[in-house]
Amino acid sequence: MKNMGKTELIYSLFLLVIVAQHAAAGSSVKFLPGFQRPLPFELETGYIGVGDSEDVQLFYYFIKSESDPDSDPIMLWITGGPGCSALSGLIYEIGPITFEAVEYNGSLPTMILNPYSWTKVASIIFVDLPVGTGFSYAKTPASLQSSDLQASDHAYQFLRRWFVDHPEFLRNPLYIGGDSYSGVVVPIISQIIASKNEMEIKPLINLKGYLLGNPSTFEGEKNYEIPFAYGMGLISDELYESLKTNCKGEYLNINTRNTFCLQDVQTFKELVSGLNEAHILEPKCERFSPRPHQLFGQRRSLDEKFHELNNPEQLPALKCRDDWHKHSYHWANDVQVRDALNIRKGTIGKWKRCATLQYQKMVISTIPYHASLSSKGYRSLIYSGDHDKVVTFLSTQEWIRSLNYSIVDDWRSWTIDNEVAGYTRSYSNEMTFATVKGAGHTAPEYKPRECLAMLRRWMSYQPL
Repeated sequence: MKNMGKTELIYSLFLLVIVAQHAAAGSSVKFLPGFQRPLPFELETGYIGVGDSEDVQLFYYFIKSESDPDSDPIMLWITGGPGCSALSGLIYEIGPITFEAVEYNGSLPTMILNPYSWTKVASIIFVDLPVGTGFSYAKTPASLQSSDLQASDHAYQFLRRWFVDHPEFLRNPLYIGGDSYSGVVVPIISQIIASKNEMEIKPLINLKGYLLGNPSTFEGEKNYEIPFAYGMGLISDELYESLKTNCKGEYLNINTRNTFCLQDVQTFKELVSGLNEAHILEPKCERFSPRPHQLFGQRRSLDEKFHELNNPEQLPALKCRDDWHKHSYHWANDVQVRDALNIRKGTIGKWKRCATLQYQKMVISTIPYHASLSSKGYRSLIYSGDHDKVVTFLSTQEWIRSLNYSIVDDWRSWTIDNEVAGYTRSYSNEMTFATVKGAGHTAPEYKPRECLAMLRRWMSYQPL
């Protein structure tokens, strides 16, 4: 015990010396290594301390709206995982800058602008959450422990302190957004904000709603892989009927499966084993730095595996999508890049796009949070890339149906330039559901143009 106490004391003193050298407020970033000219958008990076004695230091990137930052909405974006860096969401999904999609040649990756950035319509705070994600760090070993509920509370503390530093944005509408495992924390964060506002805790946060893409929501959603596979023509009529008869809807609960069900499930797994789960139309590639995760108790790989895909339509110069993602490791671990981003020296070692955390998954269903937020009048946009097998559009539709709200605008296509971009339905509880045609697990990565149009319409209170 004495040795452990001494170790923690030394660790704390070391980090306190580091942190004392830095101001708490964010810093403006005018240039980024790999981009050959001044940034044509406003970027701020910084740390905000949360938790006991601010032992958790959350790193963030704040990018002002490229339209009208004084009145446009602000969005807090939480990348999934848990443990996947905010930089991944910024670079590969919805931010204004990305990497050129070419093979890595040993030099610093070249950065280019993303014409479909969500900063065209909103200011976005990308935060490395939970602690241990991206460039966020803890001052003590004990502070590295986190959970669904604690991470959500940290997000609320972060927002309060961010708004204290940025009071000019308090009047702007606020939305909380994320995808994948963020389906767990985003509704909880939104509920905390709503409750604190009701208690009139200052500063009051102008929360209007939340948005989620292919969100993890409830424990039984993996069962919907079977009807999804059948609907996509991946398994035969006979196997599907046998699975329904023998498993009675509980395909993946080992405690309820009989011998015939087990045999059918094994056949199913063999048939789909050659598919890439994040986008069933894109072939698998060799895995890069794999890391297994648990998604509501099921073994899932929620980082690189989801993105190691061949995508000839969007990335013609690359064999695999993962070759594009590897650029982030070379870039974020470069000394010049860290200096440009104002990363505190010595706080973390090697940056990882998706880190292994000391994290406890406590919430098995966020459906009650959705019901509560709906009852309070908050808006929500739930969208699904329709070729994702990880969190299928079928499971998402099921929990939305369970809320039992009446339909306001029934199932129809939504279009861009007279081309179908997906399908949508809206409900009386201010919830809009949309599919994104041809998209995978992180929909804006696969269909950036369509997703920007979807966001623009929804944030403008227009029908999709």
